[in-house]
Amino acid sequence: MVQRANYDRLREEMVSRQIAARGVHSAPVLEAMLRVRREGYVPSYLGEFAYEDAPLPIEEEQTISQPYIVGVMIEALSLRGGERVLEIGTGSGYSAAVLAEIAGEVYTIERHEGLARKAEERLLRDGYRNVHVRCGDGTLGWPEHAPFDAIVVAAGGPEVPHALQEQLALGGRMVIPVGETVGLQKLVRVTSLGRGRFRTEELADVRFVPLIGAQGWRGAEPAVERAAPVAERPPDAALVAECAQPIGGPEEADLGPLLERIGDARVVLLGEASHGTSEFYRMRERITRALIDEQGFRVVAVEADWPDAAQIDHYVRDRNVPAAEWQAFARFPTWMWRNHEVRHFVDWLRERNVARPPEERVRFAGLDLYGMYNSIAEVLAYLDAVDPETAKVARQRYGCLTPWQSDPAAYGQAALTGAYRSCEADVVGMLQDLLARRMETARVADERFFDATQNARLVADAESYYRVMYYGAAQSWNLRDQHMFQTLMQLLRHHGDDSKIVIWAHNSHVGDATATEMSARGERNIGQLCRQQFGDAAYSIGFGTDHGTVAAASYWDGPLEIKRVRPSCEKSYERLCHESGLPAFTLALRAPARAELRQELTELRLERAIGVIYRPETERASHYFHAVLPYQFDEWVWFDETRAVRPLETHELEGLPETYPFGL
Repeated sequence: MVQRANYDRLREEMVSRQIAARGVHSAPVLEAMLRVRREGYVPSYLGEFAYEDAPLPIEEEQTISQPYIVGVMIEALSLRGGERVLEIGTGSGYSAAVLAEIAGEVYTIERHEGLARKAEERLLRDGYRNVHVRCGDGTLGWPEHAPFDAIVVAAGGPEVPHALQEQLALGGRMVIPVGETVGLQKLVRVTSLGRGRFRTEELADVRFVPLIGAQGWRGAEPAVERAAPVAERPPDAALVAECAQPIGGPEEADLGPLLERIGDARVVLLGEASHGTSEFYRMRERITRALIDEQGFRVVAVEADWPDAAQIDHYVRDRNVPAAEWQAFARFPTWMWRNHEVRHFVDWLRERNVARPPEERVRFAGLDLYGMYNSIAEVLAYLDAVDPETAKVARQRYGCLTPWQSDPAAYGQAALTGAYRSCEADVVGMLQDLLARRMETARVADERFFDATQNARLVADAESYYRVMYYGAAQSWNLRDQHMFQTLMQLLRHHGDDSKIVIWAHNSHVGDATATEMSARGERNIGQLCRQQFGDAAYSIGFGTDHGTVAAASYWDGPLEIKRVRPSCEKSYERLCHESGLPAFTLALRAPARAELRQELTELRLERAIGVIYRPETERASHYFHAVLPYQFDEWVWFDETRAVRPLETHELEGLPETYPFGL
């Protein structure tokens, strides 16, 4: 449990690093956010995460906004003190508390009675007597207390409600998310100029829950609606059913037509809609085994760190070099790779490989960059064996990062704020030395040297990643996927011009980002980069499900839970597939069975993405995004009902060889 003194420190860090460092400069706003105890406005079990740079779930399947967004919206109101303010969407009461620190009177409306009651209790507990809470339709405002100097709306509507405009005082400002698509909005500021005239300014792209009410989105929220019975199959779902190829389970699927569509592709990207669904892992295995046996694929590259995946590679290729002494996949989320489904594939790959000469064995590689310190250890181990003098230099350079071994994100914070010098020159210098060594010795085919060089690349990119992650999500995301793509290119170069590679990663990585709302945020991914590099020689396959169970955590570094996946949201691709009535199928998107299918599916719809964290209580806000499926993927694999992966238990690993990659 975080102590009170630590909460005070975390609050100061939040305001300094998340709010002020990103451009919120209003002294009243910063001072107010320093005074309000955010930990008191989230569920008690999430108190320790109150100051993280993320929205958090609260009661009634709602969320408390990201602290930065709260700061941006209140700063945009240009409050100076003493104003009368109306807030729509009380939520937990946190934003109302921040407003109350600045304004004279705050009137706040919440449509969920339970939330309104709980927020009022919290606000009274903290002494905010100038806040008035009401349960009702926020789109109609609070006319008996109008006009208001400022109005802030914490939900997105299709347009600015006229009732709220009419309740603005002359010169009053309203900040509200607006967009014709639920969950994809522009944050705008509306200023009253008098006589029914208003000035509107766009401030940012945002994503808020729907504004429900008479002058907002009508009816229930999409996330809690349920699909129509399959007997009432809509025309678009009937078209999907007509064009789809039913497959049964992963083990029974006829892959012949899919392999024909893949054709001569050099890069095949296999996605997943979660990091904890058995059917996704098992179907990827089936496709991968066919690509290896029938189409000559030589490399399997996965969304895992290079040094961890190298331990699997050491085992499956039976490499005649010392194995690493540390445990692979020991950090969160352990179940993502330490599970029965991956073990089954690894055992098959080893059995296949050992029956062949070393040069024909299939490699298992990692594309990701989180394992910075394991990579440092591997670089040093290599240099200790081949060049002890260079190893001494490497230890001095990498020593810059040693104090942050247990928490590399803390290094990024310290380097950003100037509290600790950047290690960029040291890690880049080490990589340059290794690359120069390759030029001198011309050992391009040396497996150990290639492995050490890739680890050095990972350290250099990870150092940058942990520094830029505090500038914004787009920069850190792009750096990570650029690293994945560059690792892919290095693997293809290393294995020769005729080499082929299959990738396992989340849908959000392998689908083309330009066909999703990611592009509006300035994000790109490995799927987009592969299409740009390889054109039709890259074949991307997405996966989806309607309901079932999934292995996931409730928060980062949290314990594994087997959670129930909620039935899909209305106006989503998942709902469309569910209404097809088929329990499992593959669906060609690049060259569909009927041309009308591609046209039908180009309508912008929602798509679900579950990572290692799943928050069903805020699923619409936390796990859905907008996409155009046939531009995102070349193929879609569907399992209507799925179940969670089975993590490996300790007792199941007893007695296995020391070289086994999932050792104790």
